[in-house]
Amino acid sequence: MKRLGLIDIGSNTIRLVIFEYSKDTGLNELQNVKTPARLSQYLEEDKTMNKDGINILVETLNSFKKVAEKFQVEELVPAATAAVRQSKNINEIIKSVKDKTNLDIEIIPEQDEAFYGFYAATHTLNINNGITVDIGGGSTEITYFEDKKLKEAISFPFGVVTLEKMFFADKDHNDKNAIKKCEKYVKEQFESEKWIKDKNVPIIGIGGSARNNARIHQSLNNYPIAGVHGYDMTKKGLEEVFDVLKKSDKNELKDLDGLSRDRTDIILPSSIVFNTLYDISDAKRFTFSRKGLREGLVMTRIKEEFPKAFNKNNVTSDALKHIANEYNINASNGKQRMKLAEDLLNKLEEITSFKIPKEDKEIFKEAAYLYYLGSFIDADSSSQHTYYIIANSSINGLSHKERVKLALLASFKNKTLLKFYIKGTPWFDDEEIELIQKLGGIIKFAHALNVSNTDCIESMALIEKKNEFELRAKYVTDPIAEEYQSDRQKKHLEKLLPKKLNIIFTQD
Repeated sequence: MKRLGLIDIGSNTIRLVIFEYSKDTGLNELQNVKTPARLSQYLEEDKTMNKDGINILVETLNSFKKVAEKFQVEELVPAATAAVRQSKNINEIIKSVKDKTNLDIEIIPEQDEAFYGFYAATHTLNINNGITVDIGGGSTEITYFEDKKLKEAISFPFGVVTLEKMFFADKDHNDKNAIKKCEKYVKEQFESEKWIKDKNVPIIGIGGSARNNARIHQSLNNYPIAGVHGYDMTKKGLEEVFDVLKKSDKNELKDLDGLSRDRTDIILPSSIVFNTLYDISDAKRFTFSRKGLREGLVMTRIKEEFPKAFNKNNVTSDALKHIANEYNINASNGKQRMKLAEDLLNKLEEITSFKIPKEDKEIFKEAAYLYYLGSFIDADSSSQHTYYIIANSSINGLSHKERVKLALLASFKNKTLLKFYIKGTPWFDDEEIELIQKLGGIIKFAHALNVSNTDCIESMALIEKKNEFELRAKYVTDPIAEEYQSDRQKKHLEKLLPKKLNIIFTQD
C-alpha cells in the first residue's frame, strides 16, 4: 500500500489530491481540496510573477501541507504547470517556496503535461484511438493516440484564464464580438497543427473545464446517474451547453447547476475550445475523463514501485476486480457463480436459438461475479444496494449505459424491480430489456446453485428428453440448500426453454 499527495499548481486553481494505492482496491482518492488561486493573473506583462502571486502560492502550499500530514501522506509532490512554468522569475518562485515551505516544486514540462493526461485517459477508458484535450488556466494540451500509443502531442500557450484576459477583459462574458474573435483565434491555433484535422475519432475532455461542461449538460437533461467519467456527448450536446452559456447573464450563470461558481467568468472560453476542436477534428463524440494530469502523474510514479499496477489493456476487468474487493466479494464464490452462469448460457445457446452479442457476454460474466454485492451493506435489500452502488460508481472502461446494464444484471431479483430500476434510465428498448431480464434470470439461477457458498456443484449437463429438459448437476458436497433454491428459481431457465425443466443432483 502507498499513500501519496499531489499538489497540482495550475494557472487557475491549486488543488491537493491525496491518493492511496493497494493491489486489492487499486488507486483511490482519499481527499480532494482546492482553492481558486488564479496564479496567471499575477503574471505581469513581462511574464514575471509578482510578490502577491508568490505569497498566495506559499500560503496555499503550507495549508495543504498540514492537511497532508493529518492524512499521514508518505510523499507530497507539488507539481506546477503553465503559470509557474511560463514565469520569468521561476527560480525565485522555486527558492521562495523551498525557503518558506521546505517543499521542492516539480515543474511539469509542456510535453510531460500532455503525456500525463493521455496516460490517465488511456488507462481508465476503453478508447483505442482518440484525441485528448486538457484546458488549464494558461495552456491547452492536446494529444492524438492510436491503439493507446501516443502519436502526437502539443501544448498551446492559451488556457481559459488567458483567453478570458485576451478577449473578454472589461466585457460581458458573452459579448458577441469577443466570442467571434476568440473562436477565430482558437481555430487558427488548432489549424496550425495539421495532424489535428479530420481525425474522426472520439475526443476525450480532461480537467475542470471539461468536467463543468459535462455536469451542465447532465443538469440540462436531468441525467439520472452520478459521475462524468466515461460520459459521452455529441456535437449537439456541446452546442446545447454553449448556447446556454451565451444566453445566460452573470447572475444566471451563478445559479446554473453543474457550474462551479469560481468558473463563471472562464467557462465560455472552454466551450469555444471544445466546439472548435470537435469541428476541426471531425470528432465522433466527446467523452469526458475524470482522470487527467494528476492521476497520470501519480500512476506513473506508483508504477515505478508496482510495475503491474495499471494495465491499459485490462481497464474494465481491473476496475471490477477492485470494486469486488472493496465490497468483500469472496473470490472463490464469485468465480464459481461466474463459471456456472457462463456454462448455463453456453448450454442454452447450444440447445435453443438464444444468442447474445460478445460484448453483452462480458458484462453478463462480470455481473455474475458481482451479483448482490450490496449484501455487504444489508442482506435484506441487497438488490437495491447493488443497483445503486454499481450504477453510480465510476467504473473505468465502461460507458454509462454499460455501467447501468451491469447494475441491472448484478442486482436482478424479479421483473418488477427490473422495471422499477429501468424507469430511472430510459435508455433501453423493449428488446434490450427482455434480454437483460433473461440474462439476469440465468445469473439468479446460477446463484441458487451455489447459495451455500460451498462450491458444491462440479459440473452440469443439460439434456433434452421427450417431454422435458433435464439438468444434471454433479455435486461434490451436500447440496441441500442448492436443491431447494434451484427448484424455486428454475422458472428463469424455463422462460428460455420450450419444455419444463427437471433438475437432478447426482454424484455420478
